[in-house]
This record gives sequence, structure tokens and C-alpha cells, in this order.
Amino acid sequence: MTHKGILYAAGATTAIAGILHLILVPMVINFNVNSGIFFIVSGAAQIFWALPMIKQYGRVWYVIGIIGTLILIALWAITRVDANPITGRAGPINEMGIAVESFQVAYIILASIMLAKGKKVEPEKKDKEMH
Repeated sequence: MTHKGILYAAGATTAIAGILHLILVPMVINFNVNSGIFFIVSGAAQIFWALPMIKQYGRVWYVIGIIGTLILIALWAITRVDANPITGRAGPINEMGIAVESFQVAYIILASIMLAKGKKVEPEKKDKEMH
């Protein structure tokens, strides 16, 4: 896979995870407003994070995206444990949760590959000079 392909795949995985988070909002907002707000904020942030990947903003953006995604995965894992410190009870492990976590793990792997390669792909020039 090319550098651009990796960046586009990373952007797609974080955007899909964000969309899936937003899909969860109507399912939880009526009985848990805090969870609904969390899913709105995290979903919007993940959708936004596709832009720095596709536009190749650079290493700092990749690192922040990886750290943020690791935090989301940790929160999910913590809230699946009985008597956890966040909700006090174990949340369900269902198909949607597994799908979200899978896309988040894929994002971390792809963004980490870009960091490891250390090569910034130059954006395509939109305005070509006329000769």
C-alpha cells in the first residue's frame, strides 16, 4: 500500500468509527444524556480526524489521533468491567461495540505505520503555474 493509500485508509477508519459513534446517539440519548453527549463529541472528533490524515497535516496530528483513539478504546474496555469506576456496572459487548473498536484499532495501526515510515507525503498542488 502506498503512503497515500495508508493515509486514506487511516482517514476512512477513523471516519467510520465516528459515524458508528453518531449512530449510537439516538439509542442512548433518551436514557443517558451523558453517554449521548459523549458519543456526539467522540463521533464528531473522529470524523474531523479524517481531515488531518487525508490532508497530511503531519506527525503531531498522527500522534494526537493515536493517543485520542487509545483513550476511547481504554474507556470502552473500562466500562465493560463489573463495578467499573465510570458507570459502576458492566456495559454490553455487542456487534456495534466490536465494530467501533475494530475500526479504532485499524486506525491506530495505520497511523502508527505512517509514524514509523517517517515520510510525509507531499500534497498534490492544486494550482499549477502556467508557462
